Amino acid sequence: MKDWRVLPLLILLLLLSGVGGWRWWSQNRLERSQDGPILVAAHRYGVEPALLKAVIWRESRFNPRARGRFQEIGLMQLREDAAQEWADAEHIEDFSHEECADPLTNTLAGAFYLEQLLKRYRKTDNPIPYALADYNAGRSNVLKWIKGAAATNSSLFIERIAIRGTKDYVRAVLRRYSRYRPAFAGR
Repeated sequence: MKDWRVLPLLILLLLLSGVGGWRWWSQNRLERSQDGPILVAAHRYGVEPALLKAVIWRESRFNPRARGRFQEIGLMQLREDAAQEWADAEHIEDFSHEECADPLTNTLAGAFYLEQLLKRYRKTDNPIPYALADYNAGRSNVLKWIKGAAATNSSLFIERIAIRGTKDYVRAVLRRYSRYRPAFAGR
């Protein structure tokens, strides 16, 4: 008789674990859904795939149809000027910003742009936080924050970021980047 009273609790626990397992599986699957374009773009432009994936996670949560408030498109939420800069560098004629809805095109253009930003800050101890802040808030804001030692010390630079959303963005992408690095080791 006692065993029957435990049965509903066991059923509930099984259902909850099944739902949790499904959520974990579907999230994991979603996070791997763009690995193909990420690897192609990473190899083409010499940007770590884990960094590209972390930016994509933060910008669009892997949704290639994502649209931003300022006409950003796709996985890496590219604005028209950044996408056009890539198209011009690659000698792509008749390029349309709408082509950034394609995951491969978007990731290639985004990796190109991120590579340019990383090069811009290569004389720092770690160019990634500077590039991420530039990607999120623009060069004019970064120039306000790189005074004194923050011009080369990335930890100090992060502390000097005056826009809370940008500071949170940089920290979140850096955490996710660290999480993704082992998955791309040797790839």
